[in-house]
Amino acid sequence: MDYFKNVLILICLFNGFLNHAQADCVLGVGTADDATIIDVFQLNEMQQEKLANFGAELKYRNEILNDQLENIIQRHPQSTGAELQQLADKYTKTIDSMASIQAFIDKKVLSLFNEKQYELYRNLCKEASRSPFVVVPAVYNDSTITKNK
Repeated sequence: MDYFKNVLILICLFNGFLNHAQADCVLGVGTADDATIIDVFQLNEMQQEKLANFGAELKYRNEILNDQLENIIQRHPQSTGAELQQLADKYTKTIDSMASIQAFIDKKVLSLFNEKQYELYRNLCKEASRSPFVVVPAVYNDSTITKNK
């Protein structure tokens, strides 16, 4: 059983390398410590509240997908190479769903960022050689706009 599990992991990793030229620059909402995101990007109270809500949404969705992964591993036949490939395909599809949900949630948080917060995110992504998600930064009434006269 361990042999098959190791083969499955290798197949999934290989498929992942083929599908991603440059990795997305994820915030890690729901997986990282919210305090780090709050401190780095200086989130206001409304942003912090939504960050917590989005993190809870991600956790809920991932629990469902984790249950699916467990079900796939426990119930799928693993006797032949073809069965292992089918298992790997199902496993990869579920992992891809998790990545899509993470990206969706991260984009929701990024859409709450003001221009300066979003620019900081883009700069951090550049330093990490990651592709930032493209969103339109929010404009808040309490933001000041400097105009040259």
